[in-house]
Amino acid sequence: MTTTLIEKEEIEQYKFVPAEVDRTKEFASKLSDALRLGNEFKSKTAMTFMTEDGPKRVETTVWSLTEKYIVLKASVLIPMRSLIDISY
Repeated sequence: MTTTLIEKEEIEQYKFVPAEVDRTKEFASKLSDALRLGNEFKSKTAMTFMTEDGPKRVETTVWSLTEKYIVLKASVLIPMRSLIDISY
């Protein structure tokens, strides 16, 4: 399956679905690091997540984390259960 790179402004156009494997706990430390990179160094994180239209990838700054969501600029939310991969 091909992953499509999208802009963060396009995220809300897609409907999230859970990834095949819920890796929320596995990604916890990477998400904490991504949050620090975004807040302290304005560094971007690449995240791949699952949507009804297949996997999408975005490169953006993580602004905040909740128990179930990654919060991006303009209060854009990505459900953690939809995450496939994180890199920075």
